Amino acid sequence: MENKRWKTVYRTIMLIIVVSIVTFIVANIMNYDGSRKYFITARDDAEINEQLEIALSAISEIIEEKYIGEIDKQKLIDGALKGMVESVGDVYTEYYTKEELEDFSASTLGNFVGIGVYMQADPAKDVVIIQAPIENSPAEKAGLKTGDEILKVDGKEYKAKDINEMSNHIKGEEGTEVELTIKRGEETFDVKVTRGGVHINYVVNRMLEENIGYIYIETFDEGCKDDFLSAYNKLLAEGAKSLIIDLRYNGGGLVDEALDIADLMCDKDDTMLITVDKDEKREVTKSKTAATINMPIVLITNGATASASEIVAAALKDNEKAVIVGEKTYGKGVIQELIYLSNGGALKVTSAEYYTPKEAKINEVGIEADYKAEGIEEQEKKAIEVIKEKMK
Repeated sequence: MENKRWKTVYRTIMLIIVVSIVTFIVANIMNYDGSRKYFITARDDAEINEQLEIALSAISEIIEEKYIGEIDKQKLIDGALKGMVESVGDVYTEYYTKEELEDFSASTLGNFVGIGVYMQADPAKDVVIIQAPIENSPAEKAGLKTGDEILKVDGKEYKAKDINEMSNHIKGEEGTEVELTIKRGEETFDVKVTRGGVHINYVVNRMLEENIGYIYIETFDEGCKDDFLSAYNKLLAEGAKSLIIDLRYNGGGLVDEALDIADLMCDKDDTMLITVDKDEKREVTKSKTAATINMPIVLITNGATASASEIVAAALKDNEKAVIVGEKTYGKGVIQELIYLSNGGALKVTSAEYYTPKEAKINEVGIEADYKAEGIEEQEKKAIEVIKEKMK
């Protein structure tokens, strides 16, 4: 799990650079069925880094000597690094290239450069349609609307299957212009949109019946705590007397943002999180301030509630600040650190397991709901029923 603004980790990782010059390699070459056979050997007591450097250097030399096509050396390096990281066998430990890191950064921070539209492929019509323009985005300001069909980008035609290619074409540097050919109903026209910064608000609020406030958190991106507090204060001004926090389909995000939100509802010095690292070192995170939000609270969870959202659910449940309605959570009780590399990429590595304040295991176990309910409508109905009971 990434820490807020990625300031937790500033370690320097030395990259293993695949070069054509073989260092410390013993390669015996012999004739074998008309071909040459390379033996890559290293001392039995050689460190893993030395063995890895020897093998990669030898393979690099062979590829450069033998391969008849063009070689992209950066792809060789990225491929080697990805293969090594994937061999760890942990789905959450990943190597990001420079380009992948940029996309990951935008996603995690909730900030993008583009035109700001949600797009969807429509196989029936064989076109890409706009699901919705993002609020205050360049797309919205240019007049693009839900249901618009994007036929061309800068004169190039795209079909439904080309949605990823189209998306990459639409992306670009801030301040540059892209022209879309739009079909709206029976009308076809061109729209020029100037790419700009786009911020996605992952927190949505509304008032329900009987002064019940409702806040949905899609993910814990940067600034989520401020967005949450703003949504709460708005509901409070409208007369909210209780609060439903919806964490369904929230797959996690930044741990610090999740803890900051839990801190708003926990008492000072309440235990919110326990982590254990590779060396069995325990770290206990406690609430720093007195509770800001003091009203009946119900959380809604399902099987897609994971990671940082499970931290919030466990903190509020174990400290008796909320009850949970819905389904058992996913059970991702491990934290990743993001470590920047000198080539512009990064390594996201699982570095700790976390437990509930009452020291219950979460990873591959999940958190049980206090009141079980299945289905979106039934869960919301049950949450309202439970919170009304708590308000009596």
